[in-house]
Amino acid sequence: MKKIWLNPSVLASLLLALNAAAVMAQPGQSEFAPVNELTPAEQLPAAPLVIAAYAFVWLAFLFYVWTTWRKLGKVEEEIGALSAQLAKRRP
Repeated sequence: MKKIWLNPSVLASLLLALNAAAVMAQPGQSEFAPVNELTPAEQLPAAPLVIAAYAFVWLAFLFYVWTTWRKLGKVEEEIGALSAQLAKRRP
């Protein structure tokens, strides 16, 4: 059975459909309003969101590096054990 969920076009279309559903679910404005005319309650400061996004990306990257480092250490231990076993077999 072919794994259809791993197909990139299926994943892309699923994400596109989810994004469209999320955009349609948001209440919209009837007309354009410049940012300087909005009330302070309707303005969203971007700095906390940008900092949170960078923090998330850095934490994800560090987690990836840490897990890769651990896996590489295990592989090196296995290679060392195999090398020792091969050295014992050879006369």
